[in-house]
Amino acid sequence: MKNQLSFIIAASYLLLTACATGTISPTLPPSEPAETVAPPPAEKPLTKSVHKRVQWSALTGWKHDDLQPAWQAFQKSCTALSKQPAWKETCRMAVALKKTDNTALRNFFETYFTPYQVINTDNTEEGLITGYYEPLLKGSRKPSSRYRYPVYAAPNDLLTIELGTAYPELKDLRLRGRLNGRKIVPYHSRADIMNNPKLLNGYELLWVEDEVELFFLHIQGSGRIVLDNGETMKIGFADQNGHPYNSIGKLLVERGELPLEKASMQGIKQWGQQNPKKLPELLQQNARYVFFRELPSDLSGPIGALGVPLTAGRSIAIDPQSIPQGAPVFLSTTWPNSNKPLNRLMVAQDVGSAIKGGIRADFFWGFGHEAGNQAGKMKQRGKMWLLMPRDAKPPALSRQ
Repeated sequence: MKNQLSFIIAASYLLLTACATGTISPTLPPSEPAETVAPPPAEKPLTKSVHKRVQWSALTGWKHDDLQPAWQAFQKSCTALSKQPAWKETCRMAVALKKTDNTALRNFFETYFTPYQVINTDNTEEGLITGYYEPLLKGSRKPSSRYRYPVYAAPNDLLTIELGTAYPELKDLRLRGRLNGRKIVPYHSRADIMNNPKLLNGYELLWVEDEVELFFLHIQGSGRIVLDNGETMKIGFADQNGHPYNSIGKLLVERGELPLEKASMQGIKQWGQQNPKKLPELLQQNARYVFFRELPSDLSGPIGALGVPLTAGRSIAIDPQSIPQGAPVFLSTTWPNSNKPLNRLMVAQDVGSAIKGGIRADFFWGFGHEAGNQAGKMKQRGKMWLLMPRDAKPPALSRQ
């Protein structure tokens, strides 16, 4: 109750004083790709999991993993992490490492890192591992009868309210809204935008041909668009409207429209094809709406929250209150819809609105149809081990 009251007080204070103090400012898409600026990620308290120091032998499958793809991903992380004191020396040694065969890499991690098993606050050792990917859509820079569904850039009237300006204990909380006269009100919901496209006139990046594919582009947060002129355009997350995420798959199950085992991305797409008249209403039940920005075509992958390109099969999205952004994480789970072990070193380079809790991760499968097939089916149980620099302070809520 106390935390909730603090939130209300802080929000009210900021809403009342925004015009005078400048604590509320428009959210604009960055003018440069995040890869070139790579700001150091904010260090957040790890309050959603407990970390138990363990021996390397406790990591299921550690001795058998091919570490080289994860090593390349970790070096990308170091472009951001090297600005943090806890990671500076480790990243310096990583860049200087000459031999990068699996034996040398395993020796590097075992020498300069300490493994911690991630444990949920209820003392359980497993959590949910899902998947995401970079989809391919068909589109155009001009609207037509075929390309009817707009992909929007972040609008200038979208305001971001930084609560920590007045109350440091609320530094991780943000509100988004818009001005309505002298009042700040919630930003337009997905239903508002879908029912009144004029709300975002002038912010169209492009138009695509499929409404369901566009919806899942919002869920994935990045994608590629094959334009009608043959050009391929890369787009990435710019901002979102601040409304809560609501799973339409869960809603279809609750309504009796889909059995639980078919509530995957593929199952939802098939339902949409079979129920076109019901589709708009269903999509509007997820009020969250995502805005995009065009990315340079030569990026090696979509840009994650860390500010570096993601690596297929080696990047994960995590809850930054459980796992520090940029850190290596050893993951023990299974392949989608199977009991086949999937044990490999990953790197925490992204976050997601639905990725909340201790042992919780979204596995980035990469680009294209097969990646989408794997991501859509993935809903596995898994364990996680956080790797921290040997000389760094133990994670918060750690068990030695």
